[in-house]
Amino acid sequence: MQPGLVSLQARLQHEFSDLALLQRAVTHRSFGADHNERLEFLGDSVLNLAVASLLYARLSAQPEGDLSRVRANMVKQETLHQLALGLQVADVLRLGEGESRSGGHKRPSILADAVEALIGAVYLDAGYGPAEALVHRLFAAVEINPQMQAAAKDAKTALQEWLQGRKMKLPEYRVVATVGAAHRQTFDVECHIPELALTERGIGGSRRAGEQAAAAAMLATLKAKKP
Repeated sequence: MQPGLVSLQARLQHEFSDLALLQRAVTHRSFGADHNERLEFLGDSVLNLAVASLLYARLSAQPEGDLSRVRANMVKQETLHQLALGLQVADVLRLGEGESRSGGHKRPSILADAVEALIGAVYLDAGYGPAEALVHRLFAAVEINPQMQAAAKDAKTALQEWLQGRKMKLPEYRVVATVGAAHRQTFDVECHIPELALTERGIGGSRRAGEQAAAAAMLATLKAKKP
């Protein structure tokens, strides 16, 4: 087993039955084919649900729109990056030579993605309960209060609120393509709103950045249409 993973399990407060999941969760795509992007995709969904349950209990007087905005503040890259630093994820990341030379161990997007992958790995290893408990432990030190509503809205949050205000379902995001070497990739992401039959695309240096760009493009289209 990779050195450092034993202590990482202690920091996560979860001992893996399948250590291959843990190893995969800390493996960047630049390292090899068995990387963490699928776990990241899964962990993103588990994270959002677990944070939603936390906010539902802690902010019982807040309406849906406010809860959505607070959640967006909590699951953004900056917050996940800080959680990764606390977990010392950088110490166990497996990166390709080029990514490692370019400072990948310190890159916020890579560290944030690894946190999501670890959440996804715990979910596959032990089920939703332990994964939710992990998320709640990770966010125990993160301040949660209604004042977080005042934080600037990013494009994804603004689009989500626009749709919720019109009783529409949330947009669907899909990575259409990745371009470039593993340590210098750009992500081409599609944002789709089925109810409006609208699709827009955006490009960014990470999956999150691509989603934000696609959401911004969708917002621009919606404002131009003025429905």
